[in-house]
Formats: sequence, C-alpha cells, structure tokens
Amino acid sequence: MYQIKIERKAVKKLAKIPPPYYNKIKNAILDLADNPKPSGCKKLKGRNGYRIRIGDYRVIYEVIDDILFVNVLDLGSRSGIY
Repeated sequence: MYQIKIERKAVKKLAKIPPPYYNKIKNAILDLADNPKPSGCKKLKGRNGYRIRIGDYRVIYEVIDDILFVNVLDLGSRSGIY
C-alpha cells in the first residue's frame, strides 16, 4: 500500500472543482494507494510523473516505488493542466 501526499496547490484546485467531478477525482486519487499505475495512466514526456484522466480533468503525480510513495503534484481541466 502506497502513501499518498497531495501538494498544497493540488488541494486548492481540488476544492474549486464542481461536485459531480469532485468525488470522482478524490476517489481516483485515493485509489492510487492500491494501484499507483492503473490502466489508462500515461507516463509524461518531458517531465517525471504520470497522469490519469477523470472526465475532462487530469491528475499529475509521481510514483516513488522504493519507498511506496505517490506524490500528487497538480490537477485541473485538460486545457489548463499542461
């Protein structure tokens, strides 16, 4: 089981997401503890980390397998996250 850390800016962005997506995104982040590389995740090019897609939103995170740690770096709508 991986530990999850959510960066402060990701927490602030999550708080601003409307209700239908809020719970889906929160649950997707919590599911990363059991499976940090779920099907559909993509390795990012040009920077370290992965991304998962939840509707029109993206969650950017990095996985540190040595210490079983997932660090959620950022999240947001598809148009503004990259």
